[in-house]
Formats: sequence, structure tokens, C-alpha cells
Amino acid sequence: MTDVAVLLKQVPDTNAKIMVSGGRVDEGAVNKWSMSPFDEYALEAALSLGGSITAITCGPDRAKKMLTDAAAVGASNLLHVQVNDLTTLDSNQLSTILAAAVGRTGASVVFCGKQAADTNSGSTGPGVAEKMGAACVTMVSELTGDSSEFMALRPATDGMERISVSAPCVLSFDKMAAELRRPNVKGIMMAKKKAIESITVEDLGVDIGSSSVSMDGQSPPPEKPAGQKFEGADSVSTVVSKLRDEAKVI
Repeated sequence: MTDVAVLLKQVPDTNAKIMVSGGRVDEGAVNKWSMSPFDEYALEAALSLGGSITAITCGPDRAKKMLTDAAAVGASNLLHVQVNDLTTLDSNQLSTILAAAVGRTGASVVFCGKQAADTNSGSTGPGVAEKMGAACVTMVSELTGDSSEFMALRPATDGMERISVSAPCVLSFDKMAAELRRPNVKGIMMAKKKAIESITVEDLGVDIGSSSVSMDGQSPPPEKPAGQKFEGADSVSTVVSKLRDEAKVI
């Protein structure tokens, strides 16, 4: 059974309130962090295969909790690459780091989400595959087979297509029918004792160069205008006019 590496990213929870301070998102004000939703599907797909699974994340110390959560549902090994501020890295740098981390584990099959919930760039899967010299299948919504050969279902220009792929390969996952399983008490207790291998970028022995992307600033979206309420038959003409002239939906 070929080992599978699953790339995970910790992102602000979907219910967390995002604050902007000094033109940057204030990560210190985020009250809850979670595993990126599409990464959950990737982890569940790996768990369904059985065998050894190494959960890998790149980020600050708080990301270790997410690795412990992955261990609670069945991840065999945990690898944390310490990077205090991911916003200082561009996609190419991050792919270089993650590909080197995968190489450290010896895995030839990599699963990840199709995109992270915070940046939505969708570059990690293809980027890591390019660095590994591996095949890449994106937006996988169904997976059959085993680690020697997979059959992946993904969107095509004229519908859906099934693609056969074997190791070395990187698969990035879209929403699937099976959501990430919940941990039981035994899994939670065992995960607390699971060792996390924490390393630095320097430990990987790769030169990531400098970022080619600079951020001018971040700002929250404009507040939505207050809603309007109309009652009674006398308001029909006003409502129709607003729907036609302002909302332009009729």
C-alpha cells in the first residue's frame, strides 16, 4: 500500500468575524480557526483508502491543533512546517515547501483540497505536482481504486469525465458525497499523545527565493445598504419600479 500525504491548511472558521487593521487582516482577532473545508474531503478520501497517511501543514504554531484533529480521525503521521506568516509567501514558494515536505515523507500520492477557503487560489495541487514531476488531477468529486491506480471523476467542458491516474500523482478534491468522519473518544485520546514532527523551511534544504507578489492592502467589503419594507396593495407599483429600475431583475 502506497503511503498518502494529505496537505492541510488552517483557515479562519466560516463563522469567524474577520477584522481589518492597518490595511491587513488581523489574524490575532480571529476567534476560531478550522481545517479548510475542501481539505476535509481530501483527508476523508485518504482515510477511506486505508494504509499510512501523513498529514502535512505549513503555518504558525496554532496549526498544530489541526494536525491533532487529523490524527483523531486516523492520520498516521503528522508533519508541521513552521512558517509564522503565510502571507509573506507566494504560491510558488509555498508549493516548493510543500513538495519538499512530501519528499521528506517518501509519499508518492498526494491529496489536497481544490482551493483554500481563505485565498481561493487553487494553485497548491498543480504547483506541488509540477515540483514533484507528478501527474495532477484537479476538482475530483469521486474516487475509486487504490493507491496503485485511481479512477477520478472530475468536471469536463461537456459534462463529467473519469480519469485513470497512478503514482506519482497529486489529486485535488472538490466537494464529495462523504464528509470528514467525526472522531470518537478513543481517537481523541490517542491523538493527544501523537507526536508532531515540527521542522523549519531551512530543515527541508530548499531555496524558496523571494516572493514575487506584494500586497498593497486589504479592506472589508462595503456594508450592504439597509433593507426596505413595503406593505399593502398601494405599494405594488413602487416595488415593481424598484425591481425594474434599481435591482434590474425584471
